[in-house]
Amino acid sequence: MKGGYTGKILRVNLTNKSTSTIPTEKYEEYGGGHGMGSALFFDLVGDQLPFEAFDPRNLIIMMAHPFAGTFMPGSGRCEVQGLGPMLYPIEWFAHSNFGGRFTAQLKYAGWDGIVVEGAANAPVWINIANDQVKIESADGIWGMDTWDTQEEISRRVMPRLKYGEWAELADSYTTQIPAVVCCGLAGENRSRLGALLHGPGSQAALGGFGGVFGSKNLKAISVIGTGSVPIADPKAFMEARLWFRQFLYDVDDPRRKDMVGGMFFWINGSPAGANVTNNPDFGANALPLVPARAAACASCPRACRQRLASADSNESVCAGTAAVRLEGASLKLTRQGNDLMQKYGLGHWQFMPMQGYVQDLYKRGLLGKGKKIECDLPMDQFGTMGFLDMFMRQISTRTGIGKDLTEGLARAAKKWGTYEEDSASGKLNLAYWGTANHYDPRTEAEWGFGSLLGERDLMLHNIANYPLHWTPVAFQMANKEPYLTAEQAAQITADAMIPYQGDAFMLDYSDGPTGIYSEHKVKQVAWIKHYEKFWIGSNGFCGWRWPMCFTNNTADYKGPTPEAEPKFFNAVTGRNITFADGMELGRKIFTLDRAIWTIQGRHRDMEVFPAYIYEQSIKGDLMPMYDHKAKKWSYSEGESRKLDRARFEEWKTRFYAFEGFNTANGWPTRKTLEDMGLKKAADVMQTKGRLG
Repeated sequence: MKGGYTGKILRVNLTNKSTSTIPTEKYEEYGGGHGMGSALFFDLVGDQLPFEAFDPRNLIIMMAHPFAGTFMPGSGRCEVQGLGPMLYPIEWFAHSNFGGRFTAQLKYAGWDGIVVEGAANAPVWINIANDQVKIESADGIWGMDTWDTQEEISRRVMPRLKYGEWAELADSYTTQIPAVVCCGLAGENRSRLGALLHGPGSQAALGGFGGVFGSKNLKAISVIGTGSVPIADPKAFMEARLWFRQFLYDVDDPRRKDMVGGMFFWINGSPAGANVTNNPDFGANALPLVPARAAACASCPRACRQRLASADSNESVCAGTAAVRLEGASLKLTRQGNDLMQKYGLGHWQFMPMQGYVQDLYKRGLLGKGKKIECDLPMDQFGTMGFLDMFMRQISTRTGIGKDLTEGLARAAKKWGTYEEDSASGKLNLAYWGTANHYDPRTEAEWGFGSLLGERDLMLHNIANYPLHWTPVAFQMANKEPYLTAEQAAQITADAMIPYQGDAFMLDYSDGPTGIYSEHKVKQVAWIKHYEKFWIGSNGFCGWRWPMCFTNNTADYKGPTPEAEPKFFNAVTGRNITFADGMELGRKIFTLDRAIWTIQGRHRDMEVFPAYIYEQSIKGDLMPMYDHKAKKWSYSEGESRKLDRARFEEWKTRFYAFEGFNTANGWPTRKTLEDMGLKKAADVMQTKGRLG
């Protein structure tokens, strides 16, 4: 190992309160993050599957990556993996991630990741200070909200630390405070909505891993280190950073002054400032603006978080800043409700639709005191802070209607007898595996297809349709023509998509012969899944920043992808891989994940959308579409459409064949697995009767 790694992964057994190490070198081929986590999970418990997410055998795997703790732009994420209790109908092997500075501190402490197994007999937290690891009692911390937990643990780790002053830590000195990730009341009570929180607003929101912490009696993991991260070729790394600057928005030299501010941060790389809660473009109720400054995760120039003078919603981002829906309420009240959600440790992505569905059931006369669904919440006060506090507390403590809602919308609706009808109609819009619909599969097909063929919503904004969608939208809002035509945007993007480069029809969102049901879309979805697994998930890349296929900051509008990724990776690690090599590793990791899901019970018959996706038409969003009659590209909303069930099933068959899966069931074949060096996975699948 030349660079990027510390050489060891921490293994903590909470049942017998022991710690040990796993050599990183054994898993180095996977890069880091998601790839290493998947391989570790399979090696440690793959042959014991299936079991449930709250079983002590389930693992919490939190992995860093080669770039953690370096100045690699946009790579501060921490990957979290294990069985996800939030997912439905099976608790799939899942992933989530969060930003901030946790992985940087982990690497400075000398660790490439953490594997937590077993369950403690009483509440504990894990205290990591360099190579010293202790399993501490959580007396006095269990029951605290997430913000107070982090402050209290920081005081216990470094009781004499004052901000900005040097403090001694195991014969070394630092001005840092520990990086802490923890669960709130929701996680403590095994809520399937339980999130993990680091800092005031960095959530691992999907999967329900806060509930897994609670099932293990684990309140938090704290880490602080005084070491550094080795870089194989520092000169090449700095040259890569200087080269990369040309693709970024430069506040001192904005190369497109007409594309600064407003909605243009989506496409020009400028700091977003959390993008929704302090932006006048999202409606008059956003005014007056609160004084704010941008904040970023470790190493990121994007700065999509914000710190407000009001101290509301500090360092939350995107949906995490607007998860609390208060109709007619002030923006300040919405922000304060959002902070309350963070303190309880409720995952924002599932809490958002829960509010609307509960209100809809109330309006339909199905929910309330003495109704079919008994509920003692004051529904006539929906949208007030008092209501919100009661609502969140019941979910987080399994009281009142919270006993049902804490199981997640899908399981709650199943118990109430509303699931079949409401999921079919779209009133309960859980498009994939019990997670809320994000970008509609009927229009942004690659987002929906990629999510369904995985285990949860993609939640990787730059990897799929975002740049292609927001380019025309931003200019439309400014009453200007887009700086790239639909054909230019599709072609520049396609040219970056190695190993399928050059095929612009991968970006055709029509339902014509080269559109969403074609072999071209097969290649786009495959590219997304492979990039997601290696370049994003295994290297801590941020989905708001990467990939960068085009930009307005260069003369030819080409972005740094696919040149940047291997340029940085090789400089840090000392390896010599190409972008295509990374994509093939991503294919291997995706196939390993598919093997795990297969062992858990996945079958192609399960990979279907709810009925409303096939039966109800929807107007699309502005996307590149090719008109074969006119032989012309355009940004178009297309005709109102629904998915064609038969054509989608045919598309799935083509996708399975393309990936080397059995087309009858969607399972990886032995040949595919063995060709990738995954013979052990094939053997386990065979013993489970899942290789036929």
